[in-house]
Amino acid sequence: MAIDKVKEYFKKWGRDKDILEFVTSSATVELAAEAVGVEPARIAKTICFKNGEGAMLIVTAGDVKTDNRKFKDEFGFKAKMLTPDETFEFTGHVVGGVCPFGLENDIPVFLDKSLKRFVTVYPACGSSNSAIKLTCEELDKYSLNKKWIDVGKGWELP
Repeated sequence: MAIDKVKEYFKKWGRDKDILEFVTSSATVELAAEAVGVEPARIAKTICFKNGEGAMLIVTAGDVKTDNRKFKDEFGFKAKMLTPDETFEFTGHVVGGVCPFGLENDIPVFLDKSLKRFVTVYPACGSSNSAIKLTCEELDKYSLNKKWIDVGKGWELP
Protein backbone atom coordinates (compact mmCIF):
# COMPACT_ATOMS: atom_id res chain seq x y z
CA MET A 1 0.00 0.00 0.00
CA ALA A 2 1.09 3.54 -0.75
CA ILE A 3 0.63 4.65 2.86
CA ASP A 4 3.25 2.08 3.90
CA LYS A 5 5.64 3.56 1.36
CA VAL A 6 4.98 7.05 2.76
CA LYS A 7 5.53 5.81 6.33
CA GLU A 8 8.84 4.33 5.22
CA TYR A 9 9.70 7.63 3.49
CA PHE A 10 9.11 9.59 6.72
CA LYS A 11 11.25 7.23 8.84
CA LYS A 12 14.44 9.06 7.79
CA TRP A 13 13.14 12.11 9.66
CA GLY A 14 11.57 10.15 12.53
CA ARG A 15 8.10 11.34 11.45
CA ASP A 16 6.51 8.03 10.38
CA LYS A 17 4.57 7.78 13.66
CA ASP A 18 3.14 11.30 13.09
CA ILE A 19 0.98 10.16 10.18
CA LEU A 20 -2.68 10.37 11.11
CA GLU A 21 -5.02 7.61 9.93
CA PHE A 22 -8.77 8.14 10.08
CA VAL A 23 -11.70 5.75 10.27
CA THR A 24 -13.50 7.95 7.74
CA SER A 25 -12.42 9.07 4.29
CA SER A 26 -10.21 12.11 3.83
CA ALA A 27 -10.18 11.78 0.03
CA THR A 28 -11.47 15.30 -0.68
CA VAL A 29 -10.50 18.64 0.81
CA GLU A 30 -13.85 18.84 2.63
CA LEU A 31 -13.63 15.31 4.03
CA ALA A 32 -10.00 15.80 5.06
CA ALA A 33 -10.83 19.08 6.82
CA GLU A 34 -13.64 17.36 8.69
CA ALA A 35 -11.45 14.38 9.65
CA VAL A 36 -8.60 16.61 10.86
CA GLY A 37 -10.85 19.27 12.40
CA VAL A 38 -9.53 22.30 10.52
CA GLU A 39 -10.78 24.74 7.90
CA PRO A 40 -10.58 23.34 4.33
CA ALA A 41 -7.96 25.93 3.30
CA ARG A 42 -5.43 24.23 5.64
CA ILE A 43 -5.60 20.97 3.71
CA ALA A 44 -2.57 20.83 1.42
CA LYS A 45 -3.96 19.34 -1.77
CA THR A 46 -1.63 17.79 -4.32
CA ILE A 47 -2.55 18.24 -7.98
CA CYS A 48 -0.91 16.19 -10.74
CA PHE A 49 -0.20 17.82 -14.09
CA LYS A 50 1.32 16.62 -17.36
CA ASN A 51 4.85 17.86 -17.92
CA GLY A 52 5.85 16.89 -21.46
CA GLU A 53 5.95 13.10 -21.43
CA GLY A 54 6.19 13.14 -17.65
CA ALA A 55 4.39 14.62 -14.69
CA MET A 56 4.72 17.28 -12.02
CA LEU A 57 2.99 17.92 -8.72
CA ILE A 58 1.75 21.20 -7.34
CA VAL A 59 0.68 21.40 -3.71
CA THR A 60 -1.76 24.22 -2.91
CA ALA A 61 -3.98 25.29 -0.05
CA GLY A 62 -7.34 23.53 -0.05
CA ASP A 63 -9.32 26.62 -1.06
CA VAL A 64 -7.22 27.40 -4.14
CA LYS A 65 -8.03 26.80 -7.80
CA THR A 66 -5.33 26.75 -10.47
CA ASP A 67 -5.10 29.97 -12.46
CA ASN A 68 -4.38 28.84 -16.02
CA ARG A 69 -2.71 32.13 -17.02
CA LYS A 70 -0.38 32.08 -14.00
CA PHE A 71 0.41 28.41 -14.66
CA LYS A 72 1.33 29.08 -18.29
CA ASP A 73 3.39 32.14 -17.32
CA GLU A 74 5.28 30.05 -14.74
CA PHE A 75 5.87 26.88 -16.75
CA GLY A 76 5.50 27.88 -20.40
CA PHE A 77 2.76 25.39 -21.25
CA LYS A 78 -0.95 24.89 -20.65
CA ALA A 79 -2.09 23.20 -17.42
CA LYS A 80 -3.46 19.72 -18.10
CA MET A 81 -4.25 17.42 -15.21
CA LEU A 82 -3.35 13.75 -15.30
CA THR A 83 -6.04 11.10 -15.44
CA PRO A 84 -6.47 8.94 -12.33
CA ASP A 85 -4.57 6.09 -14.05
CA GLU A 86 -1.71 8.38 -15.07
CA THR A 87 -1.63 9.83 -11.56
CA PHE A 88 -1.20 6.35 -10.09
CA GLU A 89 1.42 5.43 -12.72
CA PHE A 90 3.59 8.46 -11.97
CA THR A 91 3.09 8.83 -8.22
CA GLY A 92 2.17 5.37 -6.94
CA HIS A 93 -0.75 7.00 -5.11
CA VAL A 94 -4.44 6.80 -5.99
CA VAL A 95 -6.53 9.94 -6.34
CA GLY A 96 -7.74 10.87 -2.87
CA GLY A 97 -4.40 10.01 -1.27
CA VAL A 98 -1.97 11.73 -3.63
CA CYS A 99 0.89 13.45 -1.84
CA PRO A 100 4.44 14.58 -2.63
CA PHE A 101 5.99 11.87 -0.43
CA GLY A 102 7.22 8.37 -1.28
CA LEU A 103 6.67 8.87 -4.99
CA GLU A 104 6.95 6.01 -7.46
CA ASN A 105 8.97 8.19 -9.87
CA ASP A 106 11.29 11.15 -9.51
CA ILE A 107 8.93 13.94 -10.55
CA PRO A 108 9.23 17.63 -9.69
CA VAL A 109 7.19 19.03 -6.82
CA PHE A 110 6.24 22.70 -6.52
CA LEU A 111 4.57 24.38 -3.55
CA ASP A 112 2.10 27.21 -4.07
CA LYS A 113 2.49 30.35 -1.97
CA SER A 114 -1.15 30.03 -0.87
CA LEU A 115 0.07 27.57 1.78
CA LYS A 116 2.23 30.21 3.47
CA ARG A 117 -0.86 31.76 5.08
CA PHE A 118 -0.81 28.99 7.66
CA VAL A 119 1.58 27.91 10.39
CA THR A 120 0.65 24.26 9.76
CA VAL A 121 -1.05 22.41 6.90
CA TYR A 122 -2.23 18.84 6.36
CA PRO A 123 -1.19 16.96 3.21
CA ALA A 124 -2.38 13.40 2.53
CA CYS A 125 -0.02 10.48 3.08
CA GLY A 126 -0.73 8.01 0.29
CA SER A 127 -4.20 6.81 1.24
CA SER A 128 -7.73 8.18 1.19
CA ASN A 129 -7.84 8.28 5.00
CA SER A 130 -4.51 9.79 6.05
CA ALA A 131 -2.73 13.09 6.65
CA ILE A 132 0.21 14.59 8.49
CA LYS A 133 0.48 17.94 10.26
CA LEU A 134 3.45 19.89 8.88
CA THR A 135 4.76 23.43 8.98
CA CYS A 136 5.39 25.02 5.59
CA GLU A 137 9.12 24.65 6.24
CA GLU A 138 8.68 20.93 6.90
CA LEU A 139 6.50 20.51 3.82
CA ASP A 140 9.17 22.31 1.77
CA LYS A 141 11.87 19.96 3.09
CA TYR A 142 9.97 16.65 3.02
CA SER A 143 8.41 17.24 -0.42
CA LEU A 144 11.80 18.09 -1.97
CA ASN A 145 10.14 21.23 -3.30
CA LYS A 146 11.81 22.64 -6.43
CA LYS A 147 10.42 26.15 -5.97
CA TRP A 148 7.68 28.17 -4.28
CA ILE A 149 5.32 29.36 -7.01
CA ASP A 150 2.14 31.42 -7.37
CA VAL A 151 -0.32 29.68 -9.69
CA GLY A 152 -3.43 29.81 -7.54
CA LYS A 153 -6.53 31.95 -7.52
CA GLY A 154 -9.34 32.47 -5.07
CA TRP A 155 -7.21 33.54 -2.12
CA GLU A 156 -5.14 36.52 -1.06
CA LEU A 157 -2.57 37.15 1.61
CA PRO A 158 -3.87 39.57 4.26
